[in-house]
Amino acid sequence: MRELRQILDAIRGIVRALRLTTQEAERRLGISGAQLFVLQTLAASDEPLSVNDLAEATLTHQSSVSVVVRKLVDRGLVRRQRAADDARRWELEATAEGRRLLERAPATAQERMVAAARRLPASTRSELARGLGALLEAVAPEGHAPMFFEDEDGREGKKRK
Repeated sequence: MRELRQILDAIRGIVRALRLTTQEAERRLGISGAQLFVLQTLAASDEPLSVNDLAEATLTHQSSVSVVVRKLVDRGLVRRQRAADDARRWELEATAEGRRLLERAPATAQERMVAAARRLPASTRSELARGLGALLEAVAPEGHAPMFFEDEDGREGKKRK
């Protein structure tokens, strides 16, 4: 029982940190925590990224990143253009407006989680990945999850009708 409570307490704590980060980003910047995380990732890159590169850099699924990118492009925070060497591929980069917005941005829980997970010993990361994967499969077997607090239908944390 003690371990079960520790597991649920840890999940609640992570969800709370993610929710608070999203609320802070929305209050200060008018964008979701997922959008902030993607924008920070693009701005940190030395070169434009494809959607697949961005999905890999944010450790999430390509379809989830696409939803977030579309919102950032619509807001003028990210520029999307055809790659010079391959017209089939889109390249993404933060705009000057996106970079200015980041100057007032809070740190995201996603950044802290990724950094903390990278500091874990490889064996601990593997064990954690297996355990959380099994838990997710039992709770939500329908497939990959969208970015934190970012619904795949384009709505951010809103209740579906």
